[in-house]
This record gives sequence, structure tokens and C-alpha cells, in this order.
Amino acid sequence: MRLIKQNFERDGSGLVTLFPEEPEDMWYAYNLIRPNDLLRASAIRRVTTESATGSTSSTRVHTTLTIRVASLDFDPQSSQLHVSGKIAEETKFTKVGQYHTLDLELQRNFTLEKDGEEAWDSVARGIIKEACDPVKSADVWAVVMQEGLANLAVLTGARTVLRQRIEVSIPRKRGGRASDHDKGLEKFFQTTLDTLLRQIDLNESKPILLASPGFTAASFQKFILDTATRTGNKALMSQKANLVVVHSSSGHLHSLNEVLQTPEVNARLKDTQYAREGKLMDDFMTLLRKDDGRAWYGPEEVEKAVEKGAVGRGGGVLLISNALFRAQDVTIRRRWVRLADKVREVEGGEVRTLSSEHESGKRLDGLGGIAAILTFPLDDLDDDGLEVEVPNGHEVDSRA
Repeated sequence: MRLIKQNFERDGSGLVTLFPEEPEDMWYAYNLIRPNDLLRASAIRRVTTESATGSTSSTRVHTTLTIRVASLDFDPQSSQLHVSGKIAEETKFTKVGQYHTLDLELQRNFTLEKDGEEAWDSVARGIIKEACDPVKSADVWAVVMQEGLANLAVLTGARTVLRQRIEVSIPRKRGGRASDHDKGLEKFFQTTLDTLLRQIDLNESKPILLASPGFTAASFQKFILDTATRTGNKALMSQKANLVVVHSSSGHLHSLNEVLQTPEVNARLKDTQYAREGKLMDDFMTLLRKDDGRAWYGPEEVEKAVEKGAVGRGGGVLLISNALFRAQDVTIRRRWVRLADKVREVEGGEVRTLSSEHESGKRLDGLGGIAAILTFPLDDLDDDGLEVEVPNGHEVDSRA
């Protein structure tokens, strides 16, 4: 994403003009655009005109429209973003109040304006900063496979995307018919390699994980290198150091989660956002199992911990799902933005926003979307009971 223009007012309102350059930028746009925002982008509008004789004709015209955002539809597989709303500025072809859906496109500017107090909050500005960072975490490619089935996925800084599912029928090995199995397996490997080559840029050096039960992944690695040698494909051969063969329980995509937790893969991905987020969740779960009061999850519990100053300097970490910042209700979003700001700016703790499209973010969503690693232990943050006095002088729990 390229930042073309930025103008923020003191009250938190303002606008930005952005230039999306790659599919991943649409994910950032989806997290940035909110209902009630003003969005200006190029559009194609069908216009009906009537001639002097009363006949009508319909044509499609290219124009630029500004809409007041009502809803968003994001397709994570194709990275397409559709934004619907009412037209906010009259044009030659449209009137204010008419509905239109803008399809944001790569290589085309769009301008986003937010009005109202704290509209451009720290989270929104952080999304722009991350999206426009030229050294964003490198992609990681993965082929999770078993004989006859391969799932090609890409791990980006924000999400895991299944790019292609490949299925090829392979005859079983039977007495005297092993050659049919071998031919079927070679066809499967060739189809998988062709699909992979259509997706990746051989001029880039990024890890390519090959995972399978048994020896399928190792055989596929050998097929890749043999193909590179036979065809004289130097660019493909240069990827030899990037090919990482690991074991998985199956060729289905869900097995990728276990693959990413293996030591050899963690060592290769240690500098990626995915690995850092995964390690934070692992550290949190380790502390949670210890049950020593240093790991808490849930909205009320985490807010109490922050109020007590336990998520601050010296190791305090607030883990929050980006799904909470997409809340339709502005007051709910503001609640989490202010909590994150307090941890970061007042307490001096670390705030990590985890993507709900990654496994680590899904694990966090399962805990209510928010968790914290504390600098010192706290007990009974989940105890909502109140103690009250009774006539005989004893205290009882109000939950009794």
C-alpha cells in the first residue's frame, strides 16, 4: 500500500488517499474502512437516458463516486473488497441518496474520510502505518499434501489464505501394476508444481513448506529439483534452500497448524509476524496452564488487570483480536481502543493485535478475543461476587 495523501485534524477527523498495490492491501483496507465513513473511488455506473422521441438507452459510464459506507463484503480467497452505501455527493450521473457498491481495485487510488471525534484513532493510524510499511513480513508458502491431494496456501503478515486445492486420482499399487501408480503420482506432482509456479515469484527468496504424512513431501521435493535440472530452470533450482520438508498428520489444510509449531519451521519463520504472534499465544497458554495468576483472558478480567496496573512495563502484554476493532458499534470499538492506548501509552506495556485470519488469532477469538500476560500475579479477577454484612457479623458471598 502506498500513502498518497494524509490530512488529520486535531479532533481526530480527517482523510487519507491510499494506493493499493497488492492483494494483501485489500485486507488492510477492509480493517480500515468503517460504516459511516466517506469513501471516494472510481466506479462504473449504469446510466439510463431518454431521447426526445421517448426511447431509452442504457450505457455504462466510468466516473468517481463518494458514498457514505453502510456495509463491507470482503472475499478472503480472491482478496476482493466491495463497499456499499448511499451516494453522498451528486454527480452528472447520480443523485445524493442513491445506492451504489464500490469495488476497490488494485492500482487505483481511493480516498477515505472519517469525521467525528477520535475517528482516526490509534488503531486506524496503526493500520495505515503497517499497510504502508515497505518491509512488511515476508510471505511464506506452504504445500500440505498426501498422495492425490495438495493444498497450496500462503501465510502473509495478516492471514492464511488457501490459494488452490489440487486433487488427482492415483491408482493403487497392485501386483504387476506399480507403473500405473507411479505414472499417476508423477502426474499429481507435475500438476502441483505447475500450480505452485503460477503462484510464486521465483526471483524472491521465501520459505516454501512441503508437509505430508510419510514420504510424499520428500518425494515432491526431489521431483521439483529433478525437474529444475532436466529443464535447466536455474530460477527454480535457486529455490532449493527455501524448500523445507516437514511431517504432517494429513494433507488437509488444518494440518498446517501443527506444521507451524515444529522447531525446524519455527526456526525458519522466526522473523515473520505469524511466528511472533504464535509464540506469544504459546507463552500465554503455558502461563495459563501454570495457573499462577499471570495469565488472564476475557473482557472484564483483562480490564480489571489493566486497571490494577498489571499489564505494564516489565513484561506486560495485551493480546487483542482485530475482530474487536471491527465492531459495528462505535462505543464498543472505542472501549478497546482506549484500553489498548492505556496499556501502551500510560502503563508502558506491549499491545499485540492478532489477526483473526491466523491460527493464533482464532485461538484468541476462542478466549473472547482478548487476553493478557501480567507483570505480577493477580487472583480472583473472575470473581464477580460481592461480600455483604449480615446481622450476626459474618460475611457471605452474594452468589450463595
